Amino acid sequence: MHIHVSGKQIALSDALKHRVNAHLGGLAERYFDKALEANVTFSKARSFFTCDINVHAGRGLTLRGEGEAADANAAFDDAAEHIAKRLRRYHRRVTTHARTSKADVTQETGRSYVLQSAPPATKARQDRQDHGADHEAQAEAETYAAIIAEHTTDIPSLSVSEAVMRLDLAACSILLFRNRKNQQINLVYRRDDGNIGWVDTGPS
Repeated sequence: MHIHVSGKQIALSDALKHRVNAHLGGLAERYFDKALEANVTFSKARSFFTCDINVHAGRGLTLRGEGEAADANAAFDDAAEHIAKRLRRYHRRVTTHARTSKADVTQETGRSYVLQSAPPATKARQDRQDHGADHEAQAEAETYAAIIAEHTTDIPSLSVSEAVMRLDLAACSILLFRNRKNQQINLVYRRDDGNIGWVDTGPS
């Protein structure tokens, strides 16, 4: 298992790096047959250390854990336990996925964009000066829609339960997928109340 350990503006001891490698290596041996990739990043916010773990566990399968504590070792323990809990929850299905991921090639590629969240104040003022108040709304709408980054993204073909599993393992808030049952684009997302929402675009 290839594990990359880094710190954001903090120095990491060799003992901590060894501990991270040993612990994550043990998890990999327990749940997966082949070597995987993991990125572990430590940082410090005020008086607390934070740890972010991202594990690539097979085609389209990502595990994520975040931890926070008064020292780096405890922050790693917190993040690693989050991953371990998710792995225990989906033990059989994750193991099966890892062993068959090479054969699972039913996947599409789409594009994702990052849009500018708000118009810069100077740009909005310049629009008002150059075009007048009548064009202010149009100028701001165009500014909001400005694309500042573009990425490719995979759209996997999954059952709803598989999509929920991937959403939970990756600790993300939203997952777009093609429903294997009706071949329609679907969406699962984490609601504010902690439950999972599901949007099915197929015929009712």
